[in-house]
Amino acid sequence: METYQKIYHQLTMLKHSLLLILTVFLFLPLQSWAQIQIGGDDVKIDFANPQEYEIGGLTVSGIQHLDANALKAISGLRVGDRINVPGDEISDAINQLWKQGILSDIKIVATNIQGNLIFLDLQLTERPRLTKFSFKGVSKTEADNLRDNISLVTGKIITDNLKQVTKAKIVDFFIEKGYLNAEVSIEEKDDEKMVNGKWFVITVDKKNKIKINDIIVHGNTEFEEKKLLKSMKGTKEKKFYRLFSTSKFLESEYTVDKKSLITKYNTLGFRDAHIVKDSIYAFDDKTINIEITVDEGDKYYFRNITWVGNTKYSSDQLSTILNIKRGEVYNESRLESALYMNPTGRDVTSLYMDDGYLFFQITPVEILVEGDSIDIEMRLLEGKQARVNKVTVVGNTKTSDKVIMREIRTQPGQLFSRADIIRTQRELAQLNLFNPEAMGVNPTPNPQDGTVDIEYVVEERPSDQVELSGGYGANQLVGTLGLTFSNFSTRKMFTEGGSAWNPLPSGDGQLLSLRAQSNGRFFTSYNLSFTEPWLGGKKPHSFTFSTYRSRQNQNGREKDDPLLSEIVIFGSSVGIGFRLKKPDDFFSVYGQIGYQLYKLQNFNNTFLFSDGTANNLSLTGTLQRNSIDAPLYPTRGSQFSMSFQTTLPWSQWFDGKTDYAELEPEDRYKWIEYHKWKFNSKWFMNLSSPKAERKFVLSARAEFGFLGLFNQDIGQSPFERFYVGGDGLSGFSLDGREIIALRGYENQSLTPTNSNGSRIGGTVYNKYTLELRYPFSTNPTATIYGLTFLEGGNSWLDFNDYTPFNIKRSAGFGVRIFLPMFGLLGLDYGYGYDDILNNANANKGQVHFSIGQSF
Repeated sequence: METYQKIYHQLTMLKHSLLLILTVFLFLPLQSWAQIQIGGDDVKIDFANPQEYEIGGLTVSGIQHLDANALKAISGLRVGDRINVPGDEISDAINQLWKQGILSDIKIVATNIQGNLIFLDLQLTERPRLTKFSFKGVSKTEADNLRDNISLVTGKIITDNLKQVTKAKIVDFFIEKGYLNAEVSIEEKDDEKMVNGKWFVITVDKKNKIKINDIIVHGNTEFEEKKLLKSMKGTKEKKFYRLFSTSKFLESEYTVDKKSLITKYNTLGFRDAHIVKDSIYAFDDKTINIEITVDEGDKYYFRNITWVGNTKYSSDQLSTILNIKRGEVYNESRLESALYMNPTGRDVTSLYMDDGYLFFQITPVEILVEGDSIDIEMRLLEGKQARVNKVTVVGNTKTSDKVIMREIRTQPGQLFSRADIIRTQRELAQLNLFNPEAMGVNPTPNPQDGTVDIEYVVEERPSDQVELSGGYGANQLVGTLGLTFSNFSTRKMFTEGGSAWNPLPSGDGQLLSLRAQSNGRFFTSYNLSFTEPWLGGKKPHSFTFSTYRSRQNQNGREKDDPLLSEIVIFGSSVGIGFRLKKPDDFFSVYGQIGYQLYKLQNFNNTFLFSDGTANNLSLTGTLQRNSIDAPLYPTRGSQFSMSFQTTLPWSQWFDGKTDYAELEPEDRYKWIEYHKWKFNSKWFMNLSSPKAERKFVLSARAEFGFLGLFNQDIGQSPFERFYVGGDGLSGFSLDGREIIALRGYENQSLTPTNSNGSRIGGTVYNKYTLELRYPFSTNPTATIYGLTFLEGGNSWLDFNDYTPFNIKRSAGFGVRIFLPMFGLLGLDYGYGYDDILNNANANKGQVHFSIGQSF
């Protein structure tokens, strides 16, 4: 019996020893520095005779940044626990600590044994921490972008996984830029300033940027390869004639373009077309070839289209909206556009949703495919009409709620309308106070009571502007400083304590503009204008007031000098505008009364008289329509305006017997009289897919202006004339003239002259412009787009000489940059094709700079 017990005792000891050895070897492959050490220098453990102990104390040593209590909890060892030494509890503790990935060395040491009490110390070594990192082999811009991508931060624990993830992110970054063979290495270096701190030196070998040598399509019989490749917008072959498109290979673009290729087939009736296989292989060390094999399938056509479930509208009405005829080529994209959310609003879903049917659903089902023909059944679930319950706005931190709410077309109690939501977004964009790209609408339907809550999301954008410019006029260089506050508030000017002055009271959508021009001693001008877009706050009736004063000194003499030569002009105007409901509510009408006083003293060379005064009291009426979708970069819609400005026929009212032809100019023009007609139109058309992020836009414009007279004896007014040509920057003007830009020609070079060669302005002009625009950035903080243009125009001294198409032609290209603080800045190069009489340098190549205008 004793022999049996002895053998059993030996086997038990052997079991615990083997378990201990096995545990050690299991952890060695993970980290050779993880150890189980039971017993210190003064504590001896008999591994041949495992014993049970109670943990009398548990300490942690060797750590600098980690929490000791947290590590104790992770180990699973607690004071008072009974453990076997050696035994599984110690192995489990090391396992739990190691799994955290934050330690490079683990030892559990018995520091003391008192009877059946054992005191343990967790001797730990932390993994090194990252103190900084730097890049080699990349540009400063690339390094800045990589820092945002890889998310390395000071203090992060360095692990193999951290390095592998960092490498992968950097490689992906350069693959996206066309460097398919980029390699990355990370070298760790000790940081002498921090114990256990290391820093990374990240070396990038980008190698060659990989471009596409050739794209080969197999299996195409219905379409030529070049037509198919046109559908692949981001994946292009390397060709010498491609100046504005890249041929670099991007995996993300290639994935999208494969879908676009199939969509091309689908739109032409090949609904079963698919890519059988594709392959990418190296052509040389800088380029690759792509081979794509397609299965075109058969071509299909629409046959019978029927409607089921419609009660609100008849099948004929719905078929009219659908506008797909029997026998037309099957086009799934066109079908979807006719059913769901067409940008123009001409689709079946919009028809219902604009009449409150928020819960409307329609499902097209192919009920029969016979030969090359497809029968479709439109299954409708009309649902109940929904009414608007709550309307809220979020995101406005500066603009008052009332400014936004008064532009919102979806009011509580009204039937839900998708068209009203779209129109609301347009009106909010037209305020030019919010980021149009960040605008959103969150409708929350309540099917239980048939209502919907609508939340509009806006994001404030900088809208105030500073104008700093220089212009040249009357042989003088004139500087301009202008301040425009687009979200001003007069209501908050007198708040208690002046808390609203930060730096100016704002939030009510009012427009305040201050402008000063000067070249020092010889010319000064001050302008102030104010617009309240909602006079009274209840209806969209605008009120505008403006005033200005300018003074030009010709000889620099003092005010009290009798030889002083100067002109002083004072002007002021008041206007009111109304939004109309008919023909539609894109129309508005505006009326204005204005007055200018001209005072001349010894003033020569510009006017018909040098001493005296002239008065210009006029009435202006304007009818306009504006349906563009965005103020900065319109992609669709139109603008047109017709205006009529007139003075009273003073010469016939004051004294019908006076022979004005015999009067001196200072008497003849004491009360200026004229009537002025202007027409201006703009159209914008999107030439790209509605889903395209950046859209080519075609812009067409036409302008016309005519200045008429009341009295032949007085003749045409020397004031209010048209000066055509150049960049449209006047510097300053003294006689109410209108400066009409026309690129490709010198400033005002297309303006009639007198016998002395001095430009006296035209009484009639017209202008035509065609522009193709493409946006490089639609970010409202820096909107940038390029353009090419064709332009033509001219001006005439007399209406009898007016010939609409006898114009001076030009073509060119340019760029527009909108910066919130400075407004719209433009740079154009125009080439004028037609010579100007007596001015050989007026046309050919001309560079134009513009501020705050779009020509």
